[in-house]
Amino acid sequence: MTNEKVMLKRKAGRKPDLAGRAEKRTLLLEKGYEIFVEYGIAGISLNTVAEAAGFGIATIYRYFDKKQGFVVEIATKKWQEFTGEILRHRPREDSESVTAAEMFEFYLDSFLQLYRDHKDLLRFNQMFNIYVQSEGIDAATLKPYNDMADRLAEQFHITYERAKKDRTIRTDIPETELFSTTLHIMLAAVTRYAGGLVYMPEDFDDMKELETLKNMIMAQYKAT
Repeated sequence: MTNEKVMLKRKAGRKPDLAGRAEKRTLLLEKGYEIFVEYGIAGISLNTVAEAAGFGIATIYRYFDKKQGFVVEIATKKWQEFTGEILRHRPREDSESVTAAEMFEFYLDSFLQLYRDHKDLLRFNQMFNIYVQSEGIDAATLKPYNDMADRLAEQFHITYERAKKDRTIRTDIPETELFSTTLHIMLAAVTRYAGGLVYMPEDFDDMKELETLKNMIMAQYKAT
């Protein structure tokens, strides 16, 4: 067998290590998230992340050519993980016995779960928003993250459409306004609590206060 045939045979027998590549990519994303949560985003380089993950800088650049894209992929991944966790327990919208009010309350409760179980994600998200603004990240880079956020709005749309039928949630308020207002109020509240940006005396009950906020929003938007 000629040397050329031997080489061709060897190449044909090689298979790309897709599992290994995916594992390395996930490891880099997880290590980046861990470091950013602890030290912030702006002052951390890709080289720092690569070294912390046990790789050289060349390895991380095989997967991510810029820090901006790396940070956006982390944000997208972490929010997808959380929303996937929430959607697995979401009331079945194909069941006519589930009211829009019940779906809306579940949506509000998801913010309380976010605060209770994922304070690190809230702290990361605050730093992420600052980083996006300071770096002026373009729409193309942010597209995966924005697409993920749009899917959340699509889920809320199901609740709003149900409310048009059963009248348990107010529909005199435009859907986009209702979604945006509740999202920003609840997310701002749990973010401030997670970041320790509220006064907390010794007898402070954070979950009770957030539950009160949730109930106030329910009272505001529940149809009477």
